Amino acid sequence: MTSRNKTVKMAKMGMLVAISVVLVYLVHFPIFPAATFLEYDPADIPIFIGTFAFGPMAGLLLAIVTAVIQGTTVSAISGLYGIIMHILATGSFVLVAGMLYKGRKNKKEAVIALCAGVITMTVVMVIANMIVTPLFTGWPLSAVMKVMPFIVLFNLIKAGVNSVITFFLYKRIAGFLHK
Repeated sequence: MTSRNKTVKMAKMGMLVAISVVLVYLVHFPIFPAATFLEYDPADIPIFIGTFAFGPMAGLLLAIVTAVIQGTTVSAISGLYGIIMHILATGSFVLVAGMLYKGRKNKKEAVIALCAGVITMTVVMVIANMIVTPLFTGWPLSAVMKVMPFIVLFNLIKAGVNSVITFFLYKRIAGFLHK
């Protein structure tokens, strides 16, 4: 890859990060009245698209950069806790989905990769909430376990919705990203 191609790729990845930050700023709302801290946002869609276009390591880089920017600007209220949880959630998704999609890039593989990403993100966030949440919030594990059904449903819904949107948008955007 030439230095010009690397620069173009980095610029496109930067654009995806910017879109992600704007999306979380414009669209975020709680899904469950009983757990208002669990807010849906479409910010992972550009990251998922970047993962399919550039691979799992690029997706992980997009997830980390986006988490840090969001966590220090538009989502600063969640602080380091939010940054860590975003990296764990989105990072686990993109690594699994990106690795699966990397080999054979077709619709069937995209569906398999996205479904595996949804499951991975949900499982990782169950474990992360059992470990990280008590450390950062002071909640006892018993309190975390009481909201665990909401955490599971939230991650399934958020990752699922963002995956469906990614599936329908990716091929429309892929031409631009691969030019």
